[in-house]
This record gives sequence, C-alpha cells and structure tokens, in this order.
Amino acid sequence: MLRKIRLTLAIVCFTLVTLLFLDFTGSIHHGFSWLAKIQFMPAILALNVGIIIFLVLLTLLFGRVYCSIICPLGVFQDIIAAFRKRKKRNPYTYSPAISWLRYTILVLFIVACVAGIGSFVALLSPYSSYGRIASNFFAPVYQSINNLLALLSEHVNSYTFYSTDVWLKSLPTFIIALITLIIIVVLAWKNGRTYCNTICPVGTVLGFLSRFSLFKIRIDTKKCISCNLCAKRCKSACIDVKNHTIDYSRCVTCMDCIDNCHQDAIHFGTTSSNTKSQAKASSPDITDQSKRSFLSISALLATSSLLQAQEKKVDGGLAKIEKKQKPERQTPIVPPGAESSRNFAQHCTGCQLCVSVCPNQVLRPSANIWKLMQPEMSYEYGYCRPECTNCSEVCPTGAIRLIDRAQKSSIQIGHAVWIKKNCIVIRDEVECNNCERHCPTHAIEMVPLHPEDKNSHKIPAINTERCIGCGACENLCPARPFSAIYVEGHEVHRYI
Repeated sequence: MLRKIRLTLAIVCFTLVTLLFLDFTGSIHHGFSWLAKIQFMPAILALNVGIIIFLVLLTLLFGRVYCSIICPLGVFQDIIAAFRKRKKRNPYTYSPAISWLRYTILVLFIVACVAGIGSFVALLSPYSSYGRIASNFFAPVYQSINNLLALLSEHVNSYTFYSTDVWLKSLPTFIIALITLIIIVVLAWKNGRTYCNTICPVGTVLGFLSRFSLFKIRIDTKKCISCNLCAKRCKSACIDVKNHTIDYSRCVTCMDCIDNCHQDAIHFGTTSSNTKSQAKASSPDITDQSKRSFLSISALLATSSLLQAQEKKVDGGLAKIEKKQKPERQTPIVPPGAESSRNFAQHCTGCQLCVSVCPNQVLRPSANIWKLMQPEMSYEYGYCRPECTNCSEVCPTGAIRLIDRAQKSSIQIGHAVWIKKNCIVIRDEVECNNCERHCPTHAIEMVPLHPEDKNSHKIPAINTERCIGCGACENLCPARPFSAIYVEGHEVHRYI
C-alpha cells in the first residue's frame, strides 16, 4: 500500500510538472505553478523559508521522499529503469557509496552558487536539468501533435486546437540538454539511481539529512533469510544484506524492497525491539531510477491544449517574408521583474519554465558562456505584451519577481534605438509609421526627415524616457532581415 501511494503521488507530480513545460497556452501554470516553487534549488535561490523548512522536516520525518515523489528528474530516472526491469527481473546489486565524488561535486556546487557562476549551478540543479530535457525534447513532440490536431480539426470546421511555432530556441542549450539526457538515461538504465545518489548535489544534501529521519526502511534480522531479493530490486544499491544494513543517505524511500520481500522482514517505521537497523552512511552513490511515469508521458502527448493562432509567414498568400535576424545588443534584455541583469544571473537556474510559458516566444536561452541557458529576450518572433505577466508568475527562484500588469507597463527594461540605414523610409523612400502606431507607451513620434520640406517623408523620433523596451517596434518593423529599430537592454531596470 505504501508503495502504491508513493507511485500515485509521484505520477501526479511528474505529470503536472511536465505539463508546466509543455502547455504553451498558460492554462496549467495558473493552478499548478506552485509545484515548481516547492523544488529544492528554486526554494533555496528564492529564499523561500517556508518551503525550505517544509522539505527539511519532510526529510527528517520520512527520508528522501522528495527524490522519489517531488523531484521530476528522480521520477524520470525511475521511468527509464522500469523498462530495464522488464528485461531483467533482478537488475541491481549492492555497491558502496562513492563519497569523495559526491561531496566534491557538492562543494563545487556551493562555491558556484556563492560566486554567482550560474552556468554551473544550472548544469547540476536537478529540476533545471529536467526542465531543459522537457522543453527541448518533450515540448516539440507535444506541440507537433497539437499542430497535427489543429490541421485535422480545421478540415472539419473545428477550431478547438490552434497551431503554434515549433523551433529551436538555442543550439547550445539543446546540446547540453541532449548530453544530460543521454547521461541520465544510460545511468538509470544500467544502475537505477546512480545520478541522484552520486552526482546530484540536492540528493547529497537530503541524503545527509535522511540519516537522521524518524521513519526508515528497517530490516528484521529474525525474519530475514538473506535471500538478497531486496538488494536485487533496490535501485539505490544501498541495501547490504550480508550485514543487514541500509545506507540511508542513498535510500530514496521508494518502498520497492518492502513490496518484494516474501518474508515480511522489511518494514517502514521507527526503531523497534525486533528490528535491527543501522544507518551506515557510507557516502553518496550514483543510482537513480525512473520508473513510474511513462504512462504520464503518454497522457501528456494525448492531452493537447489550445493556444493562440499562428501568424502566417506569407505576404498576400504569395511571397515568403524574409525572416528577421537577431540584432547585436550591447546589453542583453532580461524580463520585467528581474530588477537587474545581476539579480537575474544570480538567481536563475536556467530551468526554461519561463521560456516554455512565454506566449509570444520572446524568451530564449542565452548562448553567453557566463549566462549559458539563462533566458534572455529577443523580438524576432513576437514582442513582450504589456498585459502578459506569465514569466513572473511561474519563476520558482525569484529571478523574475512577481509583478502585476500595472507594474509591468511602467518598468523600463530597455530603450529603442533607430538605425537610419535600415529604415525603409530612407532605403525605399516610402511612408511607414509602423513603430509609432504599435508603440503601447506612445514613446515614438514621426517627424519630417526634412523639416523645411512640406512633403518630406517622416522618420521615427524616440522618447527614451517613455520607452519601456517591450520590442513592439522592433518586432513589427517591416525592414528585413534587420529591423530599423531595435531595443537595447538596461543593466538595471527602473520605473517610469
């Protein structure tokens, strides 16, 4: 029963967290974005004391149930391991913990956090690692199925589904996500919970706390016949049947050993007189398993959502419009609510959740080595609409503070810059006032190119004090491939 309860909770949490990265409509995150905020590293970076205390108490009571229920990367490893278990009935064996590697990685991780090396933190944070895998591999499949359903429904005059763009937002992030996926799949397939018990710094911290947990898996030596079946089914490789000990620093309280013991010699509870148990914490090991949520992935792909209609990339239905190219910005643009580039870099773990929920495809991972995988804004596919606050609502780390619509309209994240040589008024000698018409803050005014000439074409004049850097002018500028007007970011945001 305990194992079934754990499996049920794990599948529910994994499915909902995954949907946060897949649902491009933004409907899921309104009700379940809190699941991202109760992840361990986001709670630490956001200084969310309540959640940190909750997770510590949860571990001190029940051991590492966080790793087997709440952490999506842990559950994902269990799913992978479940496939191997079908091929090999008893796939695991006990192995000593590799303490030196585990604690070395933890020390390096803490140093990176203190030093503000966001790329290294993002690389090892388990929630962020899974977020990159979900947004780079699961989301395109999910969106493609949605687009197929949109195409089919359109033929029967139904508009339940709307298509969305499927595109590669960042090649470096994609490559890192691919390498991470391969490592996790290989380790989970061969050894179960190796990754979270040797490499994952969150697993190391919770493993240390779990040694002192009140409720533990305990072996009754009077009933145990040393059949070794529990150790052969232990994905954490932490049960030493020979000495009747369990390494609680690696045990993730999955309950598989209880479910497979035919002698009723293993129990989950407090210390009792007829139970011999030692918390022989030999240091972290490398074993993580992903077992129960392939069903959830199937559910994810079957659950297609509705979204905004995709703009047609054609002119009059005939000529293709040349795609915009990203301008070279001296200062990258970070989202409203980030407060400053420094604050954003210090708190962001590059989980890609804000990228996934951005309805206008403004956010994409940075390729800068020092801010690798951390989102930045660019306006080739859309602009940052003043009424949208999705990224601030879902950010679990405090890198993007929660703001309302009124605040967003007054936060200056950058300012527009006009490039004379790109403007079609200069280049093609035609009238154009796209930037003025679409500026939500009326920061752009069209003025005569030649004031002395009554019939002179008009060019944009930018009031940088009113511009909020939303990118509407850049995105809707008809100049190709580079816009005649683009947004330069601000290191520190300010209210206007």
